[in-house]
Amino acid sequence: MPGIDRRLIQNFEWPVFVLGLAVSLVGIVNLISASPERSAANLIPETAWRQVVWMGLGLALLLATLLLDYRTLERIAFPFYGAVVTLLVAVLFVGRIVNGSQRWIDLGPMNLQPSELAKLALIVLFARILARRSATAPVGLLDLAIPAGLVAIPAALVVKQPDLGTALVLCVVSVSFLAVTRVRLSSILLIGTAGIAAVTIAWFFFLHDYQKERVFTFLNPERDPLGAAYHSIQAQIAVGAGGLFGKGFLHGSQSQLDFLPEEQTDFVFSVLGEEWGFVGTAFVLLLYLGILIRGLQIAHSSKDLFGAYLSVGIAALFFWEGAINVGMVIGLLPVVGVPLPMLSYGGSALLTDMIALGLLMNVSMRRYIF
Repeated sequence: MPGIDRRLIQNFEWPVFVLGLAVSLVGIVNLISASPERSAANLIPETAWRQVVWMGLGLALLLATLLLDYRTLERIAFPFYGAVVTLLVAVLFVGRIVNGSQRWIDLGPMNLQPSELAKLALIVLFARILARRSATAPVGLLDLAIPAGLVAIPAALVVKQPDLGTALVLCVVSVSFLAVTRVRLSSILLIGTAGIAAVTIAWFFFLHDYQKERVFTFLNPERDPLGAAYHSIQAQIAVGAGGLFGKGFLHGSQSQLDFLPEEQTDFVFSVLGEEWGFVGTAFVLLLYLGILIRGLQIAHSSKDLFGAYLSVGIAALFFWEGAINVGMVIGLLPVVGVPLPMLSYGGSALLTDMIALGLLMNVSMRRYIF
């Protein structure tokens, strides 16, 4: 193949590719059952077909990402961040409103969700910032002030949509970078204090009543079992009903009888648990664990700091999205609306996940070139 370094082909990152493809294929099979459009006359619903199209496009973007030297992103980190913030502002004025949320920009054949791009933009930006500072110098409070502001801008714009779940992911992924930096103890204490203050301010001035009610019902599910707690209770019933081996494909009573709300997006893990049981969910979680471990291995073996931090950020993204989604499905966390990577239905989210995997593979493959 002219124009492509043969070493890239010889050292193709098969583990990440196979793990990501496996999760995506499981997601499509699961969506066939989870889609409310499925019927005897429509065995493969339109939702599943659309996800197949998104998966094909996502794989194309993943492979295209491999052609770009990931170090180029270090040079365009701030312009990329600025472009994404501009899109988030545009959403507030021209965004498409669905179920009371204004999150998408209508592009004709597809809807773009800029908040998904914000995840990548922050990961790239923080990787650049950390790569260009001394690795031995401890991080003080002043060093964290500007990064905190860079997180706060897109997070606030996403909360405004409103999309509390994605805003939470932006924050926790950004904070995850502190695990691989030397932070002064005093700075950690101040960060914790600032975090408590931010949560308090958000509670009183930014969160909507229905979002507060989700927290109340998380603490006391019996508070409103047919209202705010309904989603969580039905999800837990579905997962528990699956037992060890599950009820079988298309045989989940909670999903097939439409007891599960948002079963193709936020609560897709419930469908998986009911139909495939503990064994099926454990298999999928092991696939995610494989991506996480391989991501950290790639970060450790990276030839440059930017590649290492980029890999850490991507691994953190998959970890937190998976942990938050599964946690809210089984009742360990409040329902905040975070999709399960590559399993939940959604074009923008799936394309973002595929690009993220492509960047992870890119770092792995190019360590053999320079």
